[in-house]
Amino acid sequence: MRKIIHIDMDAFFTSVELKDRPELQHLPVVVSSHHPRAVICAASYPAREFGLRSAMSMAQGRKLCPHVVIIEPDFEKYRAISAQIHQVFQGYTPLIEPLSLDEAYLDVTENLKNIPSATEVAMRIREDIFKVTGLTASAGVAPNKFLAKIASDWNKPDGICVIKPSQVQHFIQDLPLKKIPGVGKVMQEKLKRLQLQTLGDLQKIEQNVLVQHFGKYGKRLFLYAQGIDERPVQVERERQQISKETTFDDDLTLIQCQNAWPRLIDQVWSSLERKQLSARGVSAKLKLKNFQVLQHSKSFKQPLQNRQQLEQVLQQLITEMHIPESYQFRLIGVGLYQLSEQQDQSQLSLW
Repeated sequence: MRKIIHIDMDAFFTSVELKDRPELQHLPVVVSSHHPRAVICAASYPAREFGLRSAMSMAQGRKLCPHVVIIEPDFEKYRAISAQIHQVFQGYTPLIEPLSLDEAYLDVTENLKNIPSATEVAMRIREDIFKVTGLTASAGVAPNKFLAKIASDWNKPDGICVIKPSQVQHFIQDLPLKKIPGVGKVMQEKLKRLQLQTLGDLQKIEQNVLVQHFGKYGKRLFLYAQGIDERPVQVERERQQISKETTFDDDLTLIQCQNAWPRLIDQVWSSLERKQLSARGVSAKLKLKNFQVLQHSKSFKQPLQNRQQLEQVLQQLITEMHIPESYQFRLIGVGLYQLSEQQDQSQLSLW
């Protein structure tokens, strides 16, 4: 039986900023750029009381809370503090799976301090994080990752929730299905049509029926309904993606966007070289004025050799999307994925 902890920092970006500016502590604060079309990176708890949340447009945020305080993001500062938090983790276990700058899974079944209780480990980690950074963290303790992540959100902020093996069935019985990873609004509607709203409801459905309706994900749903998640904590997570986006002051046609692509290409390629990585996949992203997103991507057997090849692939992706000339875009972006450490590479054949 594993002992898994999910640590989630409380309103991380805003908490970092408010530590430096305590006079704003009780005001609605968001971390966002001042760009006319900016989106909220993070919202303080007072800001959330007005309905502000991450990924919301700043324009909408101002409507909900005209007196909102906006702080420009400082990702270098956030990364530095995240590194301090991870040093705390490393004092307890080498089995750490970072999910982002502010959250991670830890397997403490066997830990470096030989503490038998995972609950005590989680409490000590939270105390150490506060001593080192002055920031609070919430923790979920459970037999698996699925339950630990749900638990970390249970008593936020600055809380801990423990689900012992003997408590699993009781805990999940009335749990809303939206708590399951991967169950968004569309999936919720599909489940609702089957009169399924809680994990308890899901327990009554046979696995083959769920697979019939939801394919491979149906098997995952069946296991979650039993409180089962056998995924291990992955110490070496595959690097997901390097991406850059730009938001325009005014909506632009595809032709008008042309001048913006080279800068994005330069940025992602420079980031790739700086991190001494190579990439086998390229993605293009364009967001229409009505917020609909158009995306296309390609991956190759060999990594990209140079910036020029990246530019060629991107142009190919855009051509293959067959975008009408009348379409207007508020945002465009370039991404590199299937990343790996740089090594001697044979010449890439794109076509």
